[in-house]
Amino acid sequence: MTTDPPVSRGSSVPARWRITGWILLATTIALTAVIVTVRSALLADGERRANAELVQEAAEFSAFLAEGVDPTTAQAFTSPDRVLEVYLNRQHPDDDEVLLGLVGADVLQADRPGRGVAAAPYDLAADAGLLAAFTDPAHTFGTTGTPAGPMRWGRVDVGAATARGSLVIAIFTEQRRDETDQVVRLMALVSLGGLLLTLAIGWIAAGRILAPVRALHEVAADIGERDLTVRVPVHGRDDIAAMAETFNAMLDRLEEAYGLQRRFVDDAAHELRTPITVIRGHLELLGDDPAERAHTLRLVDDELARMSRIVSDLLVLARAERPDFVNARPVETTDLMLDIEAKCQALADRSWLLGDIAEGAVTIDGQRVTQAVLQLAANAVQHTADGDEIRMGSRFEGVGDRRRLLLWVSDTGPGVRPEEVEEIFERFHHGSATRAGAGLGLAIVRAIADAHGGRAFVRSTPGEGATFGLDLPAPDDTTEVINA
Repeated sequence: MTTDPPVSRGSSVPARWRITGWILLATTIALTAVIVTVRSALLADGERRANAELVQEAAEFSAFLAEGVDPTTAQAFTSPDRVLEVYLNRQHPDDDEVLLGLVGADVLQADRPGRGVAAAPYDLAADAGLLAAFTDPAHTFGTTGTPAGPMRWGRVDVGAATARGSLVIAIFTEQRRDETDQVVRLMALVSLGGLLLTLAIGWIAAGRILAPVRALHEVAADIGERDLTVRVPVHGRDDIAAMAETFNAMLDRLEEAYGLQRRFVDDAAHELRTPITVIRGHLELLGDDPAERAHTLRLVDDELARMSRIVSDLLVLARAERPDFVNARPVETTDLMLDIEAKCQALADRSWLLGDIAEGAVTIDGQRVTQAVLQLAANAVQHTADGDEIRMGSRFEGVGDRRRLLLWVSDTGPGVRPEEVEEIFERFHHGSATRAGAGLGLAIVRAIADAHGGRAFVRSTPGEGATFGLDLPAPDDTTEVINA
């Protein structure tokens, strides 16, 4: 049964274009909102100014009625038509304004200097329908449409019922709308240029933002099974830089894991090659003689046991790279040292002497520390004879946060040459003839010390024995030491 590969539901548009598109869309929406708002505000302002002009013209006419006199008689006006005639002769309407005087069936209109009545936006005197609306006593102002565009008008009556006249003030707003549309068109052109500039800036900005992502993609594409050394360049301290640092940290862990795996395989191949060769060679030469077969089987069994121990030690070293290799808990050092000394008694027929014992609690992995000290004891056994003296002990050094726990094993063997001190804790180190075959045991000791944040050490004078030990951090305020 086969399963179809998962179908990608993501967008096929490059991220750079998507970022630029979103920036362009947001800018377009913002500019459109600004243009619509400005147009509405300008139109509303034009209407307000038209109303204000109507009110102002009506106020001026009312003031003229209250204070004006007939210039020919220097007396008050006696008829509405004379009031309207004198007033209209003195007015100079704006281009979008028309002033009409209505007295019965007569229509008076203010002239524009040099242009006459014909220069008005629309000939209201010729429109009977509008004249009827102007004279409707039920309305003194209003808004209506004309062939010249929308118009706002207002009427001020003058005279009594028997001799009645009216001043009609009409203001056309089409020109103001045209001016508003010109401003909007100009804003639209400027906004279009702004959008093009935004497109260019967005494209450049998206490219700079995504540059680390492209670098990450290139690094991921260049990473091979045997090359994990490539890293993403990190610039700045923003989110993209944090992502690059996280990716690099992941590569560090992968490189470390791959290195650990490769070292494990190399170490296993290096150390297992000899016993495998020995076993194969003896099995190929195995004859029919029972004594020879028994000897060969004993040799093969011994080599297989050595191979098993090598693999076990390699697994311990491999686990030492994991964060859970050490499980630290509070441990009473006196009990720990007595327990280790008891276990050492079973290793070999030696004169085991327990020296100083540190007294107090410490937070360590008791089992791993026991494993390390027993390994040091086994190493001492290998380089001493029956009945030889092997000393061990522990003590605290320093106080407070600088307190440390020292555990050591001293033997009377051939010792370690000075040039070997730096290398003796390496994996598969084989020392001089005076102290050969260090193998993996001391490497495990150092791994346990490193996992505790401490170190493994050796002090030796060739021919006078050696002291191997652990120096572990043990911050505390208790520093008592008792002699056993």
